[in-house]
Amino acid sequence: MADQDQTNEDLMSLDELAAEGDDMQAAGDDALGRIAEVEAERDDFRDKWMRALADAENVRKRADRDRREAENYAGSKLARDLLPVYDNLRRALKSSEESEKEVNASLLEGVELTMRELLNVFKKHGIEPIVPEVGDKFDPNLHQAMFEAPVPGTIKGQILEVMGEGFMLHDRLLRPAQVGVSSTAAS
Repeated sequence: MADQDQTNEDLMSLDELAAEGDDMQAAGDDALGRIAEVEAERDDFRDKWMRALADAENVRKRADRDRREAENYAGSKLARDLLPVYDNLRRALKSSEESEKEVNASLLEGVELTMRELLNVFKKHGIEPIVPEVGDKFDPNLHQAMFEAPVPGTIKGQILEVMGEGFMLHDRLLRPAQVGVSSTAAS
């Protein structure tokens, strides 16, 4: 009977061991589930961090671009307001007749110096004149057609007359050159 009691204890021990094994299996499954949850949470945080990093980089690039544009184009309104001053100085120089040039030589010299200084300031700030010549091809990106005329012996789109200079501010058009254009096809 002692052997039978020992066998019953051994059987109980096996049942207890099996139950403990099931408990350990369940605990292991819980631990694996928790590990999977933690890994998913880690991946989610990594994704959010990478997106935040990319957003910060985009903000930095946008700020750099905005700063460069502000440096290059902040004075465009002032430059546009100074263009009529240039036009008036140019008209003053063109309007003086030969007989007046000798009498008003010092005045004309002052106007020329003022115009030269204005052009130097324009150049310093990236403002370049657009000066088309008669016979050049009309470019709608740089020129404004003030009239079209059918002139024999010209090519359609050829500049016939320049009425006003245009200006570029770096790579942007500040004011188009005003021109007259031929509308006659070559014959």
